[in-house]
Amino acid sequence: MSDKQTQSIVIKGIPASSGIVIGKAYVLDRHMICVLERPIDESQMENEIGRFKSAVEASQNEMSDLAESVKAELGTEAPFLIFDAYSQILKDPSLIKETERIIKEKLCNAEWALKMLLESYHSRFTKIKDTYFRERLNDIEQVVRRLQRHLIQEEAQSLANLEEPVIIVAHDLSPADTIQLDPKKVIGFATDMGGRTSHAGIIASSLDIPAVVGLKTLSLQVRSGDPVIIDGNTGEVVIFPTAGEFVEYNKKRQKYLYYDKSLHAEMGMEAKTLDDVTIKLMANIESSHDLAHVMENGAEGVGLYRTEYLYINRMHWPDEEEQLEDYKKVAQAVGPHGGVIRTLDLGGDKIAAGSNDFEPEPNPALGLRAIRFCLGRPDIFKTQLRAILRASAYGKLKIMYPLITTLEELIDANKILDCVKNELLEEGKAFDDAIEVGIMIETPSSVMIADELARHCSFFSIGTNDLIQYTLAIDRVNEKVAYLYQPLSPAILRMLSQTAKAGERAGIGVSVCGEMAGDPLYAMILIGFGSVRELSMDVHSIPRIKKFIRSITVKDARCLAEEALQMNSAEQIRALLTHHIDKFVMQEIGSGIEDDGS
Repeated sequence: MSDKQTQSIVIKGIPASSGIVIGKAYVLDRHMICVLERPIDESQMENEIGRFKSAVEASQNEMSDLAESVKAELGTEAPFLIFDAYSQILKDPSLIKETERIIKEKLCNAEWALKMLLESYHSRFTKIKDTYFRERLNDIEQVVRRLQRHLIQEEAQSLANLEEPVIIVAHDLSPADTIQLDPKKVIGFATDMGGRTSHAGIIASSLDIPAVVGLKTLSLQVRSGDPVIIDGNTGEVVIFPTAGEFVEYNKKRQKYLYYDKSLHAEMGMEAKTLDDVTIKLMANIESSHDLAHVMENGAEGVGLYRTEYLYINRMHWPDEEEQLEDYKKVAQAVGPHGGVIRTLDLGGDKIAAGSNDFEPEPNPALGLRAIRFCLGRPDIFKTQLRAILRASAYGKLKIMYPLITTLEELIDANKILDCVKNELLEEGKAFDDAIEVGIMIETPSSVMIADELARHCSFFSIGTNDLIQYTLAIDRVNEKVAYLYQPLSPAILRMLSQTAKAGERAGIGVSVCGEMAGDPLYAMILIGFGSVRELSMDVHSIPRIKKFIRSITVKDARCLAEEALQMNSAEQIRALLTHHIDKFVMQEIGSGIEDDGS
């Protein structure tokens, strides 16, 4: 970057932690470790395996020390998800055995064996399109890099001794990096890698530090000392801001701080419309460790627990007792509000690192995944159902099946559930025999037979992310067709309306748990679909949606929904909503209507 830079550069990434900050960049230089192959003979093999085991032990001790530091610094268990993930990988027998196997078979040094192991993981994980699961490859990579550093005795650059407040810019941040972040010295950070569920974002939220991730090449465009603006609300990073941009973002920052204060003031209030209709706002979570943020942000329970986290960070399936302990935490934390546990949604483009159940597929989203996988592996399915049922004895839980496309799938899943219930009764183990069982509505086929499906379940939860993709036949992570991802498409709205009516006719609850639930523009029309009275979303979206709901009426929402259903284009519907929704309210909420490319 030139010292005479006069024009700013604006880069768009993924907002990971809200807030706006202006300051100097500090570029964290994490160069790739240079690992060379060193042949060994059989007499050196056991010594090399011993070196590897020592590196594992040293890394485990580091993780333990870091976890204790977090506990002392933050006083909350939320970030422990990070250390659990890393510790599970370090303790996984498959990782250890596979590394030892490579050392023995290839007669090579331990750091080279780890390099080969990482390459094999890359070949599997790079096929995964789901953001959350692709980020788990970063977990494995960070662990392998840590082991290699111990083996070659290389020290990493530290953030512990910063002399002034800075904005950290890096290719990626590991837990070892993030735990060193002192909020008095690190006022924000931006990374090339990562997504909404990245570990860096989790720590940033815990420390209340603005952060943007997924910026691709930012670290190559910035030097330490360069002035930078981080907008964690929109995902924008401005390098060398002009005087005008400085003033503009400073005003936005002051407005955000005022708005954030007003959100917290209403945190304990109900999400009740001006015409006295209560909308239940729940949280989507990836792990039981997210529970600390659920109540902090005013959620009324958990509307979607994606249990895949328990499977993806390891190379062997979690057993019943481990799952029971995890689901118990959810049951005990949500209290009377309740929690919805979605059964395993692995398969397709979501694969467990150590599983041999999945073969490469030409169309993974249409292949062996979710309930299809569970019905094909009843042993794994029954283990999870047993754990969920046993956890229901400790609090109000519900079970939800993903990707139901036929009536037969739902009936077969319920038969397995009944079988598990009978087993637990015979064993004398307690559970809630009246536990509610619902399904995800996320394909056109499930919408079309919603009336029949409703006779065999207790509730619907509409997964708008997959419903949009399956209905419009597009892959929204494919930049060439991303413009077709239209949540306000007439086809989508009619499917949402049809599902809501089917639920109303059957007298069962209908909720929405996709990304549409967390945006005020879409929430307005969802509430207009009669029976939708529950919205589940990213925990950090709850305060702004609650504030928005308290400013509208259901009567207006219904009128807008009815009018929108008569329109024939997403553009017309968007114009209708933006015209009728109070502009001041939308600006206050910050829904991003103007630049929403969906």
